[in-house]
Formats: sequence, structure tokens, C-alpha cells
Amino acid sequence: MRIVEQVHPARPELAAASVIRHAPTPVPASIRARFPALADPAVVYLDSAATTQKPDTVIAAVTDYHREHTANAGRGTYGWATSLSARIAAVRTRAAGFLGAQHPDEIVFTSGATAALGAIAHSWGLAELNDGDEIVYNPADHAANVLPWHHLRDTLARFGRRIVLRPYRSTATGEADIDDILAQVGPRTRLITTSHLHHVYGGLTTLEELHGRIDPEILLCFDCSQSGGHLPVDVTALRADFAVFAGHKMFGAPGTGLLYCHRRVHDKLRPFLPGGHSGVTITDAGLVGTGMPELLEGGTHNIPGILSLAPAFDLLDELDRFAVAAHNRVLTLRLVDGLREVPGLDFLPGSAHAACAVGYGIVSFTLDALTAADLGFVLADAGFLVRTGAHCVPSADAGDASVRVSTHLYNTLDEIDRFVACVSGIAGHGR
Repeated sequence: MRIVEQVHPARPELAAASVIRHAPTPVPASIRARFPALADPAVVYLDSAATTQKPDTVIAAVTDYHREHTANAGRGTYGWATSLSARIAAVRTRAAGFLGAQHPDEIVFTSGATAALGAIAHSWGLAELNDGDEIVYNPADHAANVLPWHHLRDTLARFGRRIVLRPYRSTATGEADIDDILAQVGPRTRLITTSHLHHVYGGLTTLEELHGRIDPEILLCFDCSQSGGHLPVDVTALRADFAVFAGHKMFGAPGTGLLYCHRRVHDKLRPFLPGGHSGVTITDAGLVGTGMPELLEGGTHNIPGILSLAPAFDLLDELDRFAVAAHNRVLTLRLVDGLREVPGLDFLPGSAHAACAVGYGIVSFTLDALTAADLGFVLADAGFLVRTGAHCVPSADAGDASVRVSTHLYNTLDEIDRFVACVSGIAGHGR
């Protein structure tokens, strides 16, 4: 039977892919065997929002580069080097298709999401922002999507240009508060930046409600570190001007990231990390860019990291990202339903407060009986690996620590049930 697959009917990046199609095949239980680090059934890894475990094919891509034909891409004319150049170009083209970009030159390889957002701030912000211009951002987002804008403001102030950072709130469901964003937008707004999937709350934000209600010249920036690899992401459907991805959170190797820059912003960008193989030339008028994406890619690539992205994409395509999203939703709902019964447990904003059945694999909570750090230690002793703390939120106070559970395709309902039983037992013992 053919159906219309709707992960969330109000989300344009999902609706764009929600055409008449075969129902996704469930993620097979055998997928765990592809992840060597998960061989011990006594250990339950629930920290995929920090980094994902790596499948055997990704591990092989990294080790094979070091073991066979190690070379530097783009520098030599011998076969080892030229073949690597071709493989990196192929990964770039594959990444563009995977993310819904229209052109490969819109994909920049970076060392991660932090570097990608820093590149936006430096290559776009330093060149384009004038005295009095404004950026609208969420202080509760990850530090990678907060601190670069503060750094940009401080740097510009040293040269007499004073820009304004206008903060907006999150809702109880962990999404960006669109009404508050609209209240912050003014005639000098140049950029609105948001987490596509919030790293603590697990709320999905598409900014679709802004379409037609703000000046189309205002640029939109999405931090897709948590959504990439968890659900279908289409940067064109999002109408993103910038979007950043962390390779290590979508099964790739650490130190690898992707920066999407829509072609409409290419002529607004200045060189980032000028140096070897960095897409610039020296003229009497100064440095002149020779084109994207090299303009933002100075120095030697993280070659094994980039090569690791291809098998990561292969795995996600093999399983179907709709199936991965559905799997995480089932796990999230099971987790929330189980934790609701735990005495003294309070949920942070997120799917636990939603009026409908949504969930994207991230749930954060506190427990009256124990501090988040102490609870994390006890859970680790029981074999459950979770994140505790303020989760890289710069605006968090000292007492804002929580426990964050984050799932992925290799987690099971049995693991969720065991985790809930463990937390319930800890809460009962604490009382």
C-alpha cells in the first residue's frame, strides 16, 4: 500500500519530502551489530546528542585512509593525491544532495558546527554589518550558536561599529517562540539564527511562520547539529541562507562539519582562514576571492573525516531517514510516558509538554532527590550513559543543571524501559 508519510504536517522541511511514497521500513534490530562500540549489552548509550557511535563502514573509511594511499588532496599530480581530490569532490556533491542544496559549491567543509558558525560570523558579519544593525538569536541555544555573535559584536565594537543582539525566548515545547522573534525583528535586522532541533529541549523550529511576514532580505541561519542524521533535512525547503551540521553527530568522524551557504549570500562573503589552498588571490586592491567553497576552506582538509561522511550518508539512506525519525519518535514517547510516573521528576521544555505525540530523541529532566551530576554518576554505575550539566547553554545559571537523554537508531524500547525502571528505583530510594 502507498501512503502519504507525514512526520509533522506543519514542518516544511519534512512536508517537502512527505510525498506519496512507500511506508518506511522499521529500523532493523540487527543494526546494532554495525556499531562495534555497542557490543556490550550491559552498557546503554543514551548520549547521541553529544556524539553518535560510529558504524563499521565509517571506522573503515578513516582507518583505510591512514593505512592506504595517505596523501594531501589538491596538492599533487600523482594518483594518490588526484584520486583523493576526486573523492572529496564526490562527497561534496553527495552532501549537497543529502541536505537538499541546489549546488555543490554551497557546501563548505569545516571542522564542525562551531567552526561553521564562526565562519559565518567572520566571513559575513565582519564584512556586511554596519553600525546599528541587529541579529536576533536565542540565548538558550548551544554556545556554538550564541558566543560567535557576541564575539562578532565585541570585535566590531573595537572598530567603531556597534551592532545589537536581540534575544528571543523558547516555548514550553522547546521550540523558538515565533511571536517573540517577530517582536524583536525591526528595520535593522540582518540575521535571525536558531537551532533547528534544540540540543536540550528537543523542540523542532523551522521558522516557517516567518515566511511572508519579514523582510525577505533578512538572512536565516539554522544550527542543524541535532537534526542532521536524525530526520530528513532539506535546506532549500527551510529557506535557509546558512545551515551548519556536525559530522560527528550524524555518524561521521569528529572534527568534520558542513556549512551550507545559499548562493544568494556568496557575494557577501569574505575569505575565512586565508592561507594555503584557500580560494584567494593577491591583487593591488587586496585579497580577492576566487570562488566558493574554497573561499571558506583554508588549509588542509580533515581528509579522513570528510571521507567518513560518505558511508554515514549511505547508512542513513539505506535505513531511510523517515524511518530513523519515526524510530526516535517512538523511543521519545516511550521515555516520556515512563518518566511521567517517576515521583519528583520534572521535565524541562520539550516533547513532554507538547499537546500532540511528537519527539525527536532528546528529553531533559531533573529529579528532586539528587543533583543532576549525582544522578548521572549513579546511572553510569548502572550502565546508562547520559549527559548531565547545563549542556553548553551560556545563559544557564549554576543551578540549571539537568539530565539529558538522547537516543538514536541503535537504541531499543527495552533499553528505554530499563532506563525508566532504573530512574524510578533511584527516585524511590531517594525518598
